Amino acid sequence: MSKRKLNRRQQWRVAKIQQEREARARKREESAEQALDDGQLGQEQTGLVIANYGTQILVESESDASLRQRCHMRANIDTLVTGDRVAWRPATSDSDGGYGVVGARLPRNSELQRPDRYGDLKTVAANIDRIVIVIAPYPEPFANAIDRYLVAAETTGIAPILLLNKIDLIDDGNRQALDTLLAPYPDLGYPVLRLSTKTGEGLPQLLETLAKGSSVFVGQSGVGKSSLVNALLPSAGARTGALSEATLKGTHTTTAAELFHLPSGGDLIDSPGIREFGLWHMEEAALLEGFVEFRPFIGHCRFRDCNHQGEPGCAIREALANGDISERRMNSFLHLRNSLESENKF
Repeated sequence: MSKRKLNRRQQWRVAKIQQEREARARKREESAEQALDDGQLGQEQTGLVIANYGTQILVESESDASLRQRCHMRANIDTLVTGDRVAWRPATSDSDGGYGVVGARLPRNSELQRPDRYGDLKTVAANIDRIVIVIAPYPEPFANAIDRYLVAAETTGIAPILLLNKIDLIDDGNRQALDTLLAPYPDLGYPVLRLSTKTGEGLPQLLETLAKGSSVFVGQSGVGKSSLVNALLPSAGARTGALSEATLKGTHTTTAAELFHLPSGGDLIDSPGIREFGLWHMEEAALLEGFVEFRPFIGHCRFRDCNHQGEPGCAIREALANGDISERRMNSFLHLRNSLESENKF
């Protein structure tokens, strides 16, 4: 699927951003090389990227969690994100601000990616074992948005779970709609947790789930991701923001992904709020694979170019008629496929 065409102003902006990146890379290289030349650095060791601040990153030693330093990056290093494991050398003095130097990025086990406005994939976190898709009664959740996240998770091969936050806001006016919305997912293999940071209900179960490996919260702004971090780890001090009373949409409060160690075990990455997880980089075949219940029927349609919208011999529609695929998930797939076609016209 081709990328979006850029107009002249967009091309100029891309070129300008690239020039700025190259200038920052040269500055990083100069700072790193100066530190190396001055003998300010200790022995090379492995570390974990706790946060990325653009021109510098915060690294924690894997052998001594109390050792954390901001680091310069050598210019030829691969792009680093929160959760990356790196080879680095810590500063041994306060010269040059006491910055260490990262010399290499170690291989990733997994990476969470999302497309930018130009259709290029951007990695936002690495070495993730679990994606926690956070929703709440307000802002109102929609099946299409949840399924976007699930498709993205399936594409990366990272296990997703659903977390309904702010259950203290559930009442007779929204209870049935939420139950109906979440009902199909456990049968598809997606666990659904329910939680309230206000009452504490569900927190022990969430901590138990997160106790092994590394997890990342995703979900539109306003669903309470930063409040969850504060509840799970009060010392994190993650900033929170109130919902706009006028729009019931969230205000972005997290500006950089940051990794936290949970007291009961496991790591948690708090990522910037994402209102919509774009899928326009995907081919239709990948979108189909992202709906797990569709997989047994893919490739069995009579026609290779079947659109699954009434063609004779359509295996997907037959599975729908037999109850192997729900009407709601089918509608969600068609909606997402049509949105792909619309997004890629430009």
